[in-house]
Amino acid sequence: MRLCKTAHLCNKSPERSQTTKMDAASDASAHSRNPGMPLDLAWVRAVQANLSAIERRAATIPARRSVKKDWQAAWLLRAITCMDLTTLAGDDTPGRVQRLCAKARNPVRQDILEALGVTDLGITTAAVCVYHAYIETARRALEGSKVPVCAVSTGFPAGLNPFPQKLEEIKASVAAGAQEIDIVITRAHALTGDWQALYDEVAAYREACGDAHLKTILATGELGTLRNVGRASLVCMMAGADFIKTSTGKESVNATLPVSLVMVRAIRDYRERTGYDIGYKPAGGIRHAKQTLAWLALMKDELGVPWTRGELFRFGASSLLADIERQLEHHVTGRYSAAFRHPMA
Repeated sequence: MRLCKTAHLCNKSPERSQTTKMDAASDASAHSRNPGMPLDLAWVRAVQANLSAIERRAATIPARRSVKKDWQAAWLLRAITCMDLTTLAGDDTPGRVQRLCAKARNPVRQDILEALGVTDLGITTAAVCVYHAYIETARRALEGSKVPVCAVSTGFPAGLNPFPQKLEEIKASVAAGAQEIDIVITRAHALTGDWQALYDEVAAYREACGDAHLKTILATGELGTLRNVGRASLVCMMAGADFIKTSTGKESVNATLPVSLVMVRAIRDYRERTGYDIGYKPAGGIRHAKQTLAWLALMKDELGVPWTRGELFRFGASSLLADIERQLEHHVTGRYSAAFRHPMA
């Protein structure tokens, strides 16, 4: 079974004219990084969150937005290209990171790609995410590819290291070759409503990143309320974040659709006021292929087609890729294979 050429990576949809317009608009600002803006406390404090309405809207996404057959396979391929393939374990080794990078360069088995008719697309993951200690290993393993290295920083996952040490950690990771930096905010700033402190912190991180893109992890499961999530999202964008991200993956509650709805609407509000596009990254607990369809539908509904591409949307994931590959094999053979035939690394 081969995917229709027009279905490759969902480039054609029922809203084709809308897609074309959005893609054209996105292209105009695709390379414009968010410069940030002065902290607007009035805007931040005006943010509210209607919990019941948010939960009702979030519940409609997987229920009403579904894709089947060739379209589903195309969306799953798109999800792979939006993936930050991640290993952040205490028992990481150079060999594991090298295998992870090999998988990032070739995330789907060749026979499956041939059956789908997409071998010419050069599908890779969006990035590889590692601890600072493995930046050099990952950089060398990815040499010659377009897959960037992302490093977690600022005392990941708790973010409670001394502030000067956090800045030095970012600078060291950039110097080692990381092109993207995932930082964690100090949750206490959001929990106590000290938005000036959060703004100053993230602005300093952005400056330390230089040309490397800054992704700010809010650890939404530890912020207490959806209102705090919305306010923290705005503050981080005002401070110059290129992406806002839900979680480290180490919290008890990670990415959820209600939290994502609050964050993407903050992105929409920021874009309407400033004209700058901010990326979004859900992470933690996203392990099944079907989940990616709900998040892609959310992004398409709330922000538009450009936010279904790796430039503005990422999944933080480790085990997710294996399940997507299994689903793609089922699509072309009609049979589910054992998980061990699709190892992550």
